[in-house]
Amino acid sequence: MKYYSIAIDGPAGSGKGTIAKALAAKLNYLYIDTGAMYRAVGLYFLKHNLEITEENVKNNLNNINVKLKYVDKELKVYLNSEDVSLEIRTEEASRASSKVSVFDCVREKLVSMQQKMALEANVIMEGRDIGTVVLPNANLKIFLTASVLERAKRRYKEQIEKGLEVSLDAIEKDIKERDYRDTNRENSPLKQAEDAILIDSSEMTIDEVVNKVLSLCKVGGKYEKNE
Repeated sequence: MKYYSIAIDGPAGSGKGTIAKALAAKLNYLYIDTGAMYRAVGLYFLKHNLEITEENVKNNLNNINVKLKYVDKELKVYLNSEDVSLEIRTEEASRASSKVSVFDCVREKLVSMQQKMALEANVIMEGRDIGTVVLPNANLKIFLTASVLERAKRRYKEQIEKGLEVSLDAIEKDIKERDYRDTNRENSPLKQAEDAILIDSSEMTIDEVVNKVLSLCKVGGKYEKNE
């Protein structure tokens, strides 16, 4: 049986996770947050006060086990059996994930896990290289983006709502730096797949984006591009 897969790529703060989760709920698909997996790997080094260098990553990668599991319909992320679902959402974990993701050994390990998941269920997978590397044969590919300022405002609002003291300017600067790292890394850089459909969500609501993707999607191995 061939399963249906939807790949959503885009830069940090573009709303990939929010859209993917909403789509998964509507379609009853498995939502795979690949970014959470990289955040968990990065968090390991923060927790152990280890500098993220190629040598340290290679020496510690076999000690890192990441699992995604639904608990009461909520996606939980486990790092070596510890629930780190909240810890991985900090700005520190975000920066760490971007640093570890440049190493081939990390990407190879996690990509293999992600591809296996897509062979076992209908999935919606979001990240930065899903349509280009992880699921190059996905039935539907979306490249979701938004302006740097809009993405910074969204991240700022999220952090404030969590009770954290953050600076909008600092977040905007961090997003610009992360965009540069993600688009210029040697292995699997962030880029739009040739057959991906571009959606700029800067002036769109969550519902508008979700409905746009649903209009492009047809379960059963086909999709149509609605002009």
